Amino acid sequence: MTGTAAGTAADRPDTTVPHPAVPLIPPPPFIPPLPLPFPEPEPAGWARGSSATALLPPEPGAPWADDPYAHALRTGRGPLYLRRLSRDAEEERLLFLDVERWCAAPDAADTSVLHRCTGPVLDVGCGPGRLVGALAARGLPALGVDVSPAAVSRTRRLGGAALRRSVFDRLPREGRWSTVLLMDGNIGIGGDPAALLVRLGELACPGGRLLVEAAAPDVDERLTVRVEDGHGRHGRPFPWARVGTTALARAADTAGWILTGRWTAAGRPFMEFHRPRPRHPAPDGESDQS
Repeated sequence: MTGTAAGTAADRPDTTVPHPAVPLIPPPPFIPPLPLPFPEPEPAGWARGSSATALLPPEPGAPWADDPYAHALRTGRGPLYLRRLSRDAEEERLLFLDVERWCAAPDAADTSVLHRCTGPVLDVGCGPGRLVGALAARGLPALGVDVSPAAVSRTRRLGGAALRRSVFDRLPREGRWSTVLLMDGNIGIGGDPAALLVRLGELACPGGRLLVEAAAPDVDERLTVRVEDGHGRHGRPFPWARVGTTALARAADTAGWILTGRWTAAGRPFMEFHRPRPRHPAPDGESDQS
């Protein structure tokens, strides 16, 4: 043999298998998006027409606990209102809440109520605690109950005792309170004065006293309202009631309370009721003259 045994690379045949040709697929034509029949919703929490970091107003908070009422109690200032949400309401849409008076010292009208208290005293819906604090300063045992954390905190700062509870929750000394207070329109709590008066009868002791502030106009209303400040900030709706002296006397009688007094001070009407004492059977041979 002549030359090298293997030969050169140029002398060897090409055994590479060629790849099949891949046809080129042109891109699809551009199709513009169809217009929406209504504006596309923006992400939750964003405000339309503002910067990307602007958030919508927060969800309204719980009534009395996380709404403008709580802020007003912390500052001691209003304005503060209950806004009627009932469509058939014919009276004024905003009901003024006198938060400045509630956060001040007891006035002459309040004092006319405090003079009638005997301990222990339960203040239902005690608010910022002006009455509980005044009773404690007089040496009378008193407890305020309120659903507002700000109200309970402010009452305690005044030296009064307070619990964050609804009047319809289980409370200390049930059936043993000598005086129950229902001031500043709190007859409206729950939107059902009759049910509230029955509950207060369960809290008071036999012969116990109930002191109630009625609405100045002689009304009898069941409402849906919300707490609102002067800037439109508000909490969630809740049921409420407004009761004047005539309707209050009727509801209290139905709930088993006995009307024993009424008076007006500084244009504010008040009523006093007592819970009947149980009648004991008379001894044999004697008649019960009570």
